Amino acid sequence: MEIAIVAHDAKKKQLLDFIKKNRDILSREDITLIATGTTGSMAQDEGFEVKRMLSGPLGGDAQIAARVAEGKTEMVLFFKDPLGKHPHEPDINMLLRVCDVHNVPLATNEASAQLLLNAIAK
Repeated sequence: MEIAIVAHDAKKKQLLDFIKKNRDILSREDITLIATGTTGSMAQDEGFEVKRMLSGPLGGDAQIAARVAEGKTEMVLFFKDPLGKHPHEPDINMLLRVCDVHNVPLATNEASAQLLLNAIAK
């Protein structure tokens, strides 16, 4: 199962803490992680094997959306900052829309992400 991890700047630390807390699940052989540039780099620094896409503002969100549409990415954990302004908001909305169109599980905060990982932990 390919899982995308993405976070706005204000949520990167929270996402990093979350994936470290869920290392047992996310490091399984049947799980592949992909991420936008900086988020992926931070995860790699913590010992995770991650395929990195471009930075979000440079097209990383669009690359992940394409993988969702192609049926390659089966879950998206996108820790959004609901209080910040983001210049690449159209790309973000496109990724969220593509997840809905293709019925791909999407978590935008830690609580929903934990529920999704708990569901595949069994």
